[in-house]
Amino acid sequence: GTEIILSAGAIGSPHLMLLSGVGPADHLSEMDIPVVHESPGVGQNLRDHPQVSLRWNTKEGYDQDIFAPRLQFVLKYTAAGSRLRNDMLIHPISYAGRRLYYTDDGEGDPGFGMTAALYLAESAGEMKLRAANPRVQPYLDYNLLATEFDLSRMRESARICIDIASQDAMSEYIGDLTDPTEADLISDDAMDEWIMRTVTTSHHISGTCKMGPSSDPMAVVDQRGRAYGLENLTVADASIMPDCIRANTNATSIMIGERVSDFIRE
Repeated sequence: GTEIILSAGAIGSPHLMLLSGVGPADHLSEMDIPVVHESPGVGQNLRDHPQVSLRWNTKEGYDQDIFAPRLQFVLKYTAAGSRLRNDMLIHPISYAGRRLYYTDDGEGDPGFGMTAALYLAESAGEMKLRAANPRVQPYLDYNLLATEFDLSRMRESARICIDIASQDAMSEYIGDLTDPTEADLISDDAMDEWIMRTVTTSHHISGTCKMGPSSDPMAVVDQRGRAYGLENLTVADASIMPDCIRANTNATSIMIGERVSDFIRE
């Protein structure tokens, strides 16, 4: 028969499967969608890279030339006490005035920032339907930093950012820390509150149709991307990753597409 290749991404693929009656039976029943095949893992195991950004004023004379070559670097390291190698990442950002990510407010003096990101989180979220209508966007619960281990690693990373910015080599360019504020830094509890207010996604959603052995009830596809319990359906995108990789998901998603295409041709 005809092979169906589902490659709509870690949001689109589970969304289409749920709308088609493939997923957790109780959730499909809530949406009045007939159950074609019960697959409890569809939409579950939502993985991402939680991140927080710290910001500083820059000193007079700091010039942000948008046409000049940019210094691009990332710092990867293993959090204290972590068994997960290179589970953390820090990278610099620059911005105009108070502008935050994904806004058009570019007024004010230029600033400097650093983003701390957790690249192997314990916490996982879920994606569910809001309605049995493909035009209605699904509900995403990222469940970021839901464990103490995740939160403590992020707190440590934010403090490393502050330590980097306080080095003599940075003093020529960086002024006062503006976010978090002094009040946010007076204790672990205060810092945790700031982290939970500001934590956001890295837009690296993965794992919502995860690959795994047939013995795993939450596995949606096998090692070739073929959906369990269905004929001629293969999923090929970031949704089949069992966990979020320690990098941007783009190259790995391309690799998945290439490898699955090889499997289909065999």
